[in-house]
Amino acid sequence: MNALEKFLYALQAPMTTPQPYGLWHITCMLIVAALTVFLVLRFRDTDDKTLRRILLIAWVAMVVSEIYKQVIFAFDCDGLTTAWSYAWYAFPFQFCSTPLYALPFVIFLKDGPVRDAVIAFLSTFSLFAGLAVMLYPGDVFISYIGINVQTMLHHGLQVALGIYLAAYCRRRMNRRKFLSGLAVFAAFVAVAMTLNIAMHHIHLAAGIDATFNMFYISPYHNCTLPVLSVIDPLLPYPVFLMVYLLGFALVSALVYGAEKGVIALIDRHAKHHEAH
Repeated sequence: MNALEKFLYALQAPMTTPQPYGLWHITCMLIVAALTVFLVLRFRDTDDKTLRRILLIAWVAMVVSEIYKQVIFAFDCDGLTTAWSYAWYAFPFQFCSTPLYALPFVIFLKDGPVRDAVIAFLSTFSLFAGLAVMLYPGDVFISYIGINVQTMLHHGLQVALGIYLAAYCRRRMNRRKFLSGLAVFAAFVAVAMTLNIAMHHIHLAAGIDATFNMFYISPYHNCTLPVLSVIDPLLPYPVFLMVYLLGFALVSALVYGAEKGVIALIDRHAKHHEAH
């Protein structure tokens, strides 16, 4: 092994695969909850420049950890011999990967409809995706310490930033902006579908046997998401895709409604307190 491979092998430190709602999982959820509360209480009324700095720090952390994951998944070593093979199933364009591509629009764009639409997406659709993994991790935990840290860091930041953005934009969020977030979701789905179709044919032409299923909507592979994995085999693909899209839109609308409800309750409590 060369120096780089020895370094990567050291990064593959093993651990017992964490169990859902075991000590590791609960500890990570408590850290995420504490970070979320801190951001909301300390920075919900901060200036735009500070908001952008917070998001930039989080984005850099997510990008660096994603690069680490991609390298580790492509590197295989038994301590003596090494092999490199890209893990196409881990290509970083799943629903939970969207903050990697969406956050720069909020960090670097001037205020306007596009930035508002991305904020709406991050505080509803992306928030739900992160919450789903944090509450039901499924098979995201493996026997590598670094990957388990990466997945909790990524999804934890996804949740914390989604809630923080909802709190920060609580006076500006409305149904029109939620619908603009829906348009961002549709754009991501369109990119995922294009990648699925293109890579399927590229892999066929190259003789590569690989699973490439971005957003789990590939017409060539089964969906493995909870609930949807049960529905997928029962429906024709176009019907399943419609159920998938409507389901995520509905759940994200419920997230938006819950956020508006919490904000209304807080405002009502504040007005009641001021009146007395």
